Amino acid sequence: MVLRSPGRTPGVFVSGRERGLILWCDGGHGAAENMRRDAALFSSCAPGREAVLRVYRFTPPGITLGLSQRPERELDLEACRTDGIEWATRPTGGRAIFHDEEWTYGLAAAIDDPVWGGRLHEAYARTSQLVVQALQRLAIPARLTPGSRRTELDRLPLDAPAAPCFASTARHEIVLGDGKLVGSAQRRGALALLQQGSILLGSSHRRLADYLAAGAPLRARAREQLARGAAMAGPPWQSGDLDRFARALADVLGRGARRIDGPDGQFLLKASRTGYAGPDSTGTHREHPEKEMRP
Repeated sequence: MVLRSPGRTPGVFVSGRERGLILWCDGGHGAAENMRRDAALFSSCAPGREAVLRVYRFTPPGITLGLSQRPERELDLEACRTDGIEWATRPTGGRAIFHDEEWTYGLAAAIDDPVWGGRLHEAYARTSQLVVQALQRLAIPARLTPGSRRTELDRLPLDAPAAPCFASTARHEIVLGDGKLVGSAQRRGALALLQQGSILLGSSHRRLADYLAAGAPLRARAREQLARGAAMAGPPWQSGDLDRFARALADVLGRGARRIDGPDGQFLLKASRTGYAGPDSTGTHREHPEKEMRP
């Protein structure tokens, strides 16, 4: 894979092996554990360290909220408890997502990384380009779009829950046809960045509407917008074959990446640069983002 390197002469490209990247195929975990792992990768990333791209699933299904969202305003917490739906707050921004039939990824890289770091929009575009190329290798005709499409849910009163992530398309989104296929957000600190993304494989993301802190009419509108605004990879990918996605990413990355599977990657979580512990099971956090890019 060749990517434009920040600070280099326009038109000059570099391969992914200048510093290297670890591709961690981590399997399935609950919502809180998945967010804890991504937060730990972000907090342990420091200048000179290899970037880590973690791909994973949500087992069992769960909900995540953007860092700035208030759970009591966004979710019917009693319904979540009754149905056993675990929720957590992401280290990045963005809006609510119900995670089930999807592939999910988190890329942690040092700001000074010559390939995966750099300025906010450059780093965001590189990661998105990698995901698009991997999906295309799986015969999923994804593409990047520069546009922005707002929905009626974006214009609701301030005391209403925010529009779900997959109800609208923002700048530099990955789409399939006219629908949003990938929801992503990036968080940046002084030394590192974390970009998280969710790739829809089936229609179960629409279940988010059942757990919004809203009455039946608004839930129905949210369900309609989720159906209309999102795209899904569909069969044969609904089973969520994570290994196939990891292999496609590895093919795009070439020799610029080394793959680690499952528990073998847990050593990546042990180092800590700032002591940030990530979200706990109630979704609380111990620090706030310096900068973030979100849909």
